[in-house]
Amino acid sequence: MDVEGGTMSGRKPYASPLREAEAAATRARIVDAAAKLFVRDGYAATSLKAIAAAAGVSVQTVNLHGPKHALLAAAYERALADREGWASLNDTDPMQQIIAEPDPERLIAMYAAFMTAANARIAALLRTLRAAADADPAVRDVYAAIDERRLRSIREGVALLAARGVVPADRSDDATALVTMLVSTDTYLHFREAGWSAERYREWLAAELRRAVAG
Repeated sequence: MDVEGGTMSGRKPYASPLREAEAAATRARIVDAAAKLFVRDGYAATSLKAIAAAAGVSVQTVNLHGPKHALLAAAYERALADREGWASLNDTDPMQQIIAEPDPERLIAMYAAFMTAANARIAALLRTLRAAADADPAVRDVYAAIDERRLRSIREGVALLAARGVVPADRSDDATALVTMLVSTDTYLHFREAGWSAERYREWLAAELRRAVAG
C-alpha cells in the first residue's frame, strides 16, 4: 500500500468545506420535507418515497438519513432549536444567549419570548409525534427521550437561577414543577385555542414565570 497516499500514512481524509455544506443542505431539505409531510399526512402515511420527492433527492439518499423515526426526531429538534443532536436545550445557541443574560427580569422575558416562538413552531409536529407514538414503539422511544430532555433542561435552568439567588433554595422543586407546566406546548395550545394572541400569551407567560421562580 502507498504509505504516502493510502490509509497507512495516518493522514485524515480531506474534508471539503463545500462538500460538507452541500451534505448539510441536503440533510436540512430532507428533514424539512419530512416534517411538513408528517404534519400534513400523518407519520404512518408518509413514505420515504414521498419524502424523497418533496426533498428532491433519491429514496436511497433519504435512507442514508433515516430511518423514518429518526427523521421525526430530527425534525422536532430543528423546529425547537434550529439544529439537531443537542442533549439539553440549554446547550443550544438560543438558550445560551438567554442564560448569559445577567439581569433576571430580562432573562425571564427572553425565555418567555423564546418558548412562545418555540411552541408555535413545534405544536403541530408534537401532535403528530404523540399520535404516532401510540402505534409505533420506535416513535414512542423518540417521544420518551424528548420528554426526558425537556424535563432535564427545565431542572437545569431552575438550578442555574437558584445558584444566582433568583430562586429561593427551598423552592427549587416547586419552581421546576410550575415552570414545566407553564412552558409546556399543551399550555400554549390551551390559551391559543381559547383565542389568545401569541403576544398575550408571551406577556402572561413572563409574568407567571416571575411568580413561579420568586415564590
